[in-house]
Amino acid sequence: MAAKVIVIGSVDGKLQEAFTKLATLHKKQDFSFAIVTGNLFAADQDDESLTKLLKGEIQVPLSTYFTVGTTPLPQAVVERIEQDEDICENLHYLGKRSTTKTSDGVRIVTLGGVLDASLVGGQSKEQHLPFHTAGDVKTLRGANKADILLTTPWPSGVTTRSSVSITPENKQAIQASDEIADLCAALKPKYHFSTSPAPFFYEREPFVHLPADGETESKDVTRFISLAPYGNSSKAKALYAFNITPGEPITSPPAGFTSSPFANRNKKRPAPSSDGHFNRFADDRNQRGGRQKRRRRSPPPGPDRCFFCLSNVDLDTHMICCIGTEAYVTTAKGPLPDRDHFASSGLEFPSHQLIIPLSHEPTFQSMGADAEKVFREMTRFREAMQAMVSTQSKHKLGAVTWEISRKEGIHTHWQFLPAPLEMIRKGLVEAAFKVEAENQKFPSFRETNLGPAVDKTEDFFRVWIWSDDGDASIHSKELVMTLSADFRFDLQFGRRVMAKLLGLEKRLSWRDVAQSPAEEIEDVDKFKEAFKPWDFSLEG
Repeated sequence: MAAKVIVIGSVDGKLQEAFTKLATLHKKQDFSFAIVTGNLFAADQDDESLTKLLKGEIQVPLSTYFTVGTTPLPQAVVERIEQDEDICENLHYLGKRSTTKTSDGVRIVTLGGVLDASLVGGQSKEQHLPFHTAGDVKTLRGANKADILLTTPWPSGVTTRSSVSITPENKQAIQASDEIADLCAALKPKYHFSTSPAPFFYEREPFVHLPADGETESKDVTRFISLAPYGNSSKAKALYAFNITPGEPITSPPAGFTSSPFANRNKKRPAPSSDGHFNRFADDRNQRGGRQKRRRRSPPPGPDRCFFCLSNVDLDTHMICCIGTEAYVTTAKGPLPDRDHFASSGLEFPSHQLIIPLSHEPTFQSMGADAEKVFREMTRFREAMQAMVSTQSKHKLGAVTWEISRKEGIHTHWQFLPAPLEMIRKGLVEAAFKVEAENQKFPSFRETNLGPAVDKTEDFFRVWIWSDDGDASIHSKELVMTLSADFRFDLQFGRRVMAKLLGLEKRLSWRDVAQSPAEEIEDVDKFKEAFKPWDFSLEG
């Protein structure tokens, strides 16, 4: 289903006027959501308007997303964001560097601020100041694709091959960077919005990207649009409305298209394996749209502080292996096996992986309508890694995957680990989980098939045990332990069982076996190379 979107140029503190205009248009057009480019607030924002906005006296009529532009956010706004509170109803901060999925399924990749070339140490830590680093840009390339790309600067060279005129004065005022051009070329968004530094509107002809490796023609078309500031005296266009259907393929290039202005730049680079941290992969956080509830008690970590969210500035992005539409795969920090443990079976890396949903939710049940598709993609990653491990090991290895689902948890995820085929086929893996549960006086396991467990109200621990002997004999079993809400469960239970099975008790604590960043990067690169034939996230 198509989402109807309206984009507004830099508001520059004209809050009442801009949101009143949006209310009028929304009443007539029923937009899905709005996006503000550039600066929502002015550098010298008046206290009266800001206070009215924060108190809800200036009403935001629909879900409206914004990032930081060329001026810092007001301190009162920063405080609410840092406390994980609503700014006001319907107003959502995308973060400075983020991948956000709206409730309509529209994927927005955001990079606020302008490039500060003097910062060379990875990603910017301060999420509310109007600058970013080259590391921020490299991190976002790992998002692989976007429906909408929102940046403050223009991409360098975007006017190449365009016949749309722009005055020398306006061209002189434009802030552009090669890094943004690389990002646009890598993500191939359907729409790329920026902000004009002077009162002018610019809409480039649609351009067709270079075809991906192995393809003869491209199916990716981008429309680059830069909006004039809202309420500008020249009456240049500051509002832009359009419909977008996530995932809808392009059957033929639109009329008047050109080839990509970035055609002579380097081809798409892989997801980053550099320093820094990748964060949500929604505020710099991954959101699904809708209002966040203000918490009056000490809250669990929000997306910007969750170590599984791409919006957390302390997330180790060099450990990310691949990013899908609903989930991503990363190597485990302090992996249970070392890189040599499975070498005799054909794996020269630990292959202790995490499959993590982009949604910041403690359970599948809490994902609501998104649960089924998130579960499907995580299962697809699990099955792809199972196939990779089996093939690479010439069917000497199977795989064990486990999940802890607790309503009081923070961010659900699965842990994936290879295991010897013989050990699985003799029933030793299943027996180990059952015996350890009995020894710790945990509830017993039962064999079942929960799927996304959207109807299961209790907490639970789940483990999948899988093997393929290469002779058309594939065995798969799902065991589930149901947990009461007040049950004190061992969060290291899965790792503890596998450590005993594999003779790796000395590596039980991940902190005791933490690797250097260089070692982590080497393992990620080896995993990526081995997984490439099965990595569906690399597809179009």
